[in-house]
Amino acid sequence: MNGKTLPLSRRAFLRGTGLALALPWFETFAASVSPKDSTPKRFLSVYHPDGVGLPLKSDPAWEDWSWFPRGGEKDFVLTKVLDVLDPLRSDITIYSGLSHPAARRVHGHSNADQYLTGAAIGGNGPYQNTISLDQVCAEHMGDFTRHASVVMSTNGGTGGPRGAQTQSFNREGRPIPAMNKPRQIFEMLFVTSGREAAERLARSKSALDLLIENTRSLRRQLSKRDQETLQHYLDAVRDTEVKLAKAQRWIDMPIPQVDTRNLNLDADPKEARIYFQTMYELIYLAFLSDTTRVATFQLGRENGEGPHDLLSMAVGLPGAHGLTHAVKKPGGWQNLGTYNRYQAEEFGRFVQRLKETAEPAGNGNMLDNTFAMHGSASSSFHLSRNYPIISAGGKNLGFSNGRYLKFGKGNEDNQAGAGIDSDAGWTGKVEVEELPLSNLFVTILQRLGVETDSFGGYTGSLSRV
Repeated sequence: MNGKTLPLSRRAFLRGTGLALALPWFETFAASVSPKDSTPKRFLSVYHPDGVGLPLKSDPAWEDWSWFPRGGEKDFVLTKVLDVLDPLRSDITIYSGLSHPAARRVHGHSNADQYLTGAAIGGNGPYQNTISLDQVCAEHMGDFTRHASVVMSTNGGTGGPRGAQTQSFNREGRPIPAMNKPRQIFEMLFVTSGREAAERLARSKSALDLLIENTRSLRRQLSKRDQETLQHYLDAVRDTEVKLAKAQRWIDMPIPQVDTRNLNLDADPKEARIYFQTMYELIYLAFLSDTTRVATFQLGRENGEGPHDLLSMAVGLPGAHGLTHAVKKPGGWQNLGTYNRYQAEEFGRFVQRLKETAEPAGNGNMLDNTFAMHGSASSSFHLSRNYPIISAGGKNLGFSNGRYLKFGKGNEDNQAGAGIDSDAGWTGKVEVEELPLSNLFVTILQRLGVETDSFGGYTGSLSRV
């Protein structure tokens, strides 16, 4: 590669021996970039099934193992469930009192399809979804990147109506298949073309071994800062490759078609943890290389066994879904809280990674230009109310963090639906007022540059955000 052949664009690739590696943004070639493309704006949504633990105040477990914090907007106190995020306190916002009105009477086993759409698909009968938030973002930002969006989940594919294994739906409301194989996602960055290239890659210890010599001439063209950016990126790609083989073994592990209590728990829990971290690392690399600016990651489908049900093995617990049904057993709230804590820990690890990485295009760090959210369409035991949502980043997009924002009326202490472990809670009447989650989605879209004042049938942004 030399100065005559290098594509001077955000979608430049390092090429050699039939392989191509998407490159990060380099200030050296900034003159070739249009002003509105100079600093990317990014969006990530991570979804986890089965809600969170919400014990009653009268339960001894409430102080330590209730998901929502205690206290006010700025003086909130994180319980043991979210205290792993305390080092990132100034970079996150926690929300309560938000939900989709069309989903509030839908059982938690059927509500994941609505999380990013807000569509009135109901709990049974005819099914028609609408476009998801990430795909509206992708329509707006997709022209700048090789992939308009990256759609991921632990289960992969689409699932079925009211049993989605993807969070992403197109303009017609059709599900977009999610990828769950780390190698499949990795190959979006390392592209093979032709049998010879594929065979050489298969024999190689690392895809980078086939490309690294081509960086020599490229480095001579780069500024000192860009050389550091390139080295940081190559190191991150190589580290991901090391994890890839172990992660692939985990996802390929057969899932017994039995009750969750009888799952094979003798498998090495370290592989579940490696898989989780590898998927997050792939999102990080996709953002860093500007392969995409929009991503979704669903940690599992509602009401179903599958790879996601084994993620809780990483913290020494049985099947994840079963934890929500066992909260009244000895240690039950702590077990569910421990798993929720693990989810928050891995999200925090990803957020910290973005924060520690200087924005390749300048203008702060990558987290400053990324809005990342982590949430579920259920709160306590499959109750489709009061979604537990955390957002991180977005400083340069206009988001002010370090806050616990409560919306609606009548549930300031998050006790509506708390303590339930059966469908009696789901079918009960909830006398509280919540605001449409779509109002937050409008705010997100506007700050990502999308000109709109409505989403999912609701108009207006969310105040105080």
